[in-house]
Amino acid sequence: EVLLVESGGGLVQAGGSLRLSCAASGFNFDDYAIGWFRQAPGKEREGVSSISGGDGSTYYADSVKGRFTISSDNAKNTVYLQMNNLKPEDTAVYYCAADWSPPGIGVATLMWGQIVGGPDYWGQGTQVTVSS
Repeated sequence: EVLLVESGGGLVQAGGSLRLSCAASGFNFDDYAIGWFRQAPGKEREGVSSISGGDGSTYYADSVKGRFTISSDNAKNTVYLQMNNLKPEDTAVYYCAADWSPPGIGVATLMWGQIVGGPDYWGQGTQVTVSS
C-alpha cells in the first residue's frame, strides 16, 4: 500500500517559517519525483516544488523561488519543504504527491505542475495558514 503522510502545517504570521514533511512508503523512492502541490479556496491547484528521489534535481514554482527549499532524506523516504518568509498568499492546503519518474527517463520533477492527469499518488493534505 502506498502512503504519503504529511505533517508540519499550521498557523504562522507573515514573515515566519514552517517545515512540512512527507513520509513515503509502498514504492521505490529512487524512481519517483516527490513534491508538493497547494490549493487555496477558489484558486487552481499549483505545483509548488518537487525533488527527484533518484538524482536530487529540483523544481520550484516562480511564486516560491528564493523562499522555499525542498530536500529529501532517502534513508528515511522522507521529503521536506522548508518555507521561509511566508506570505498570506501562501495560505492553502498543501498536498504531498509522487509521480513515477526515474532519472534519465521521467520528466515529472521539472514538469511538476504540468503532469498529465496529475501525479500517481497523493497525501491527505495539511493546512498552512499565514496571517497578515
